[in-house]
Amino acid sequence: MSQTQKPQRAVHVVGVGMIPFTKPGASEPYTVMGAKAAKAALADAGVDYRDVQQAYVGYVYGDSTAGQAAIYGVGLSGIPVFNVNNNCSTGSSALFLARQAVESGMIECAIALGFEQMVPGALKGAYDDRPSPLTRFADVMKEHQGFEPTAPRAAQFFGGAGRDYIAQYGIRPDTFGRISVKARQHAARNPFAVFRQTLTLDEVMAAPTVFDPMTRFQCCPPTCGAAAAIVCSAEFAKKHGLDASVVIAAQAMTTDTPSTFESNDMRKVVGYDMAASAARQVYEAAGIGPDDLDVVELHDCFTANELLTYEALGLTPEGTAERFIVDGDNTYGGRIVTNPSGGLLSKGHPLGATGLAQCTELVQQLRGTADKRQVEGARLALQHNLGLGGACVVAMYKKAEFA
Repeated sequence: MSQTQKPQRAVHVVGVGMIPFTKPGASEPYTVMGAKAAKAALADAGVDYRDVQQAYVGYVYGDSTAGQAAIYGVGLSGIPVFNVNNNCSTGSSALFLARQAVESGMIECAIALGFEQMVPGALKGAYDDRPSPLTRFADVMKEHQGFEPTAPRAAQFFGGAGRDYIAQYGIRPDTFGRISVKARQHAARNPFAVFRQTLTLDEVMAAPTVFDPMTRFQCCPPTCGAAAAIVCSAEFAKKHGLDASVVIAAQAMTTDTPSTFESNDMRKVVGYDMAASAARQVYEAAGIGPDDLDVVELHDCFTANELLTYEALGLTPEGTAERFIVDGDNTYGGRIVTNPSGGLLSKGHPLGATGLAQCTELVQQLRGTADKRQVEGARLALQHNLGLGGACVVAMYKKAEFA
């Protein structure tokens, strides 16, 4: 749908699939990972690849047409294959395009696939002979807080945002650490997660500091993996006898505005306003607000970003995230279960696959098939996927019978 307009026609997620996420060096090649995830989504849907009309394939670290190389492992049907790269929001950007194509009526069924074969260590650009897409962001950061050559750049972006939040609201640094504890508790129930060992708050806070206020356990790991989703029209689902119980109620993508670079606030630099705008559009289009949500998968690349995103998405009012965390309103038994999968912090963050792994988790939650992670009575779910540089995608899913 275009921004806040109602969808032209319903788009259903009829199949999802992913493979277990692994540390770099322990995975199969991206071609194998991508094909496996695509086949899993097709099998989950009960759809023959020959009936899929378009493929949107996302990855960040890979050569041109790597999308074809991966999807060709499923079949050679001659359909259009679009390669997508939107940094860490790549997977949900591919899903956005697939949903848009079906919703417009141009096609009836599409696959969105995301994968990443990463290397150990902090994220870095592939080229040093041309301007980095993040140069403008880095310049603002350097002017605002300086730059530490020995610390990962991404950690400085998001750690700086955490510092600015502490400066305004005076929260305890270990409040961020509590998010990691929760993430590990959730991931312990997810057989596809990289880190399934639980941690205490003391263990989180005693870990080496990556960039104050965040320790090593508060930063997502480089990860390899793949995930996929099949989307189609209600008519296609009915014709083929598919499970159409999950529908995309609304979806929005936003990019940066002047506030990112002019606010002198690292929270804005790392996408707070993009997220808030996308969320507002989704709530307006769906006619459903944050108080009605049951489960959320949000972009917790660092603990600081999870805390900020609670407020950007309206899960709790601005300035109240610490109480939201301490009261346990972000987990089972609380108001809104956030990242039941373990999130990027513990499930892992293969950049191109993350958005589609989030989709997979939420579809399973709404179907009631999330096993030990199941949020009881889940009817409404929200997804938030962020990429610096920048783009933010927010999507709301609902059970088809829920109005």
